[in-house]
Amino acid sequence: MEEPDLIRKIRTGDEMAFEKLFRLFYEALCRYAQSMVNEPELAEEIVQDMFVQLWEKRQSLDLHTGIRPYLYKAVHNRCLNQIQHKKVRVLHQQEVLKTFSDITQPASRAEFGELKGRFNKALLKLPEECRKVFKLSRENEFSYREIADFLGISIKTVENQMGKALRIMRDELRDFLPLISIVVGSTFFFISHVGVIIMLTV
Repeated sequence: MEEPDLIRKIRTGDEMAFEKLFRLFYEALCRYAQSMVNEPELAEEIVQDMFVQLWEKRQSLDLHTGIRPYLYKAVHNRCLNQIQHKKVRVLHQQEVLKTFSDITQPASRAEFGELKGRFNKALLKLPEECRKVFKLSRENEFSYREIADFLGISIKTVENQMGKALRIMRDELRDFLPLISIVVGSTFFFISHVGVIIMLTV
């Protein structure tokens, strides 16, 4: 099947044409992704997600450059996003380790243990959809667009759910605001990094 005909069939929802495209490029794209992210499982996930999105947006595909360049560019961009996310996570972890390196007094440890427990309880008080959005944003560091795509909701809904989550979390943690302010500098900074803090203090 010629490439233009294959693309046309995919646009019209031809699953066999899409399966053929998948078989033609999947392994090569996985190798390419692995060469960038150096993690086989992550590479496969990136390629699979790319194909899922391609199928979902098949009717609006702009493939004037050809299907091969399109697929490789799509995988390339996703790999770069993953690499950037990883760098950001590492920087956050380094910041948190530096911030908490001087906390050695038993009283401080007890306070932070209590804070961790209160945070976990506060998370459970969030409505389910609200909690999903909050954790994807603060623990997985997804952008609002990525959260919307992942959950199949609008960006506006993500914004509303995040606003609700932050209000609830700040209210639930209000007794710890002095501690948060002293150690971290601001409530917002703590909320945005608390997932990492808990991970490092378990």
